Amino acid sequence: MPPCPETPSRPAALPRPSRLDHTLWPGLFLLGAVCAVFAGTDLDLAVQDRFYDFATAHWLMDGHDPVGRLWFYQGPKVVIAAIGLGLLALALGPSRWRRRLGWARPDLWIAILTLVTLPLLTGLGKRYTGMHCPGEVARYGGDSPYEHLHLSIHNGGERRGRCFPAAHASGGFALLGLAWLRRSTRWRVGGVALGLAAGWWMGGYQMLRGAHFLSHTLVTMLLAWLVVLAWRRLWRRAAIRLHERKFILDSPTLHPDPA
Repeated sequence: MPPCPETPSRPAALPRPSRLDHTLWPGLFLLGAVCAVFAGTDLDLAVQDRFYDFATAHWLMDGHDPVGRLWFYQGPKVVIAAIGLGLLALALGPSRWRRRLGWARPDLWIAILTLVTLPLLTGLGKRYTGMHCPGEVARYGGDSPYEHLHLSIHNGGERRGRCFPAAHASGGFALLGLAWLRRSTRWRVGGVALGLAAGWWMGGYQMLRGAHFLSHTLVTMLLAWLVVLAWRRLWRRAAIRLHERKFILDSPTLHPDPA
């Protein structure tokens, strides 16, 4: 009886997916649910009212205060840019740097791609969704009507907003990609906590000064999670396909021994 042909196994260097890697589809469902809730209710207004003093027509935080801008706007951008440059240097540098930290080059590239693509994705969303910022809405002293997401998308007027989802907070939430740099539970919990804390530090400031509604920041947070998982899934599939292709090319059936 002829021996059964061998089948390609999983690459030895490719780790098994973690539990977090299996949350892509639940995350997509949650994103749709969040959009549906805010599109069908006035929850954004109910939350934003808490941050606005109707008597004085002022927000809880002054967006022009230099100290606030340093700590919540300009400073975090500089820190995130420095982190991105550091990750890039590690990805392009000698392997001994990565071995010393226990980080793998593919995981570094996924973190870098998340830092790059999430702001681009939120910027694209701001262009096409047409939602206004709280400070632009007549309810809070602006001159534009408040519209839910499903209405603002179809509004083809000249005065479309460019505020959904939250772009500033995307830089902080993009740090979620750091959670997979090591394969320990403690590191992943710390990475997730860092990304969420940075995103809400930056996004919360925007809400308190009337630059974003709650839904804008929530959607950006969920998009960040989905972007990380999508890049990880794409990388894993590419690695498996390359491994299978190498297995086929190295198969003895393609290179039989000379008789």
